[in-house]
Amino acid sequence: MEIAPRISVDENIRFGKPVINGTRIPVALHIGKLAGGMTYEEVMAEYEIIREDILAVLNYAARAISSEEIKAIA
Repeated sequence: MEIAPRISVDENIRFGKPVINGTRIPVALHIGKLAGGMTYEEVMAEYEIIREDILAVLNYAARAISSEEIKAIA
C-alpha cells in the first residue's frame, strides 16, 4: 500500500516498515546513509535508485517528524 508518493508498506516486506516502491530498501536506511555523510549520488549508485526516490524519502521523513508529539514528563 502506498502511504506517500514513492513510499509504500507491505507486511510481507521488511516487516511492514516503509520502503521505496518496488524495492526492499527501508526509508530509515536511506536517512541513515545520508546522515552518515553519503551523497545522493553515492546512495543512488549503491541502491540503484533515482534522485526522486531520495527526495521522496526525505519528504516522508520530514512529514513523519512534523507530526510527532513530544510530551514533557516533569
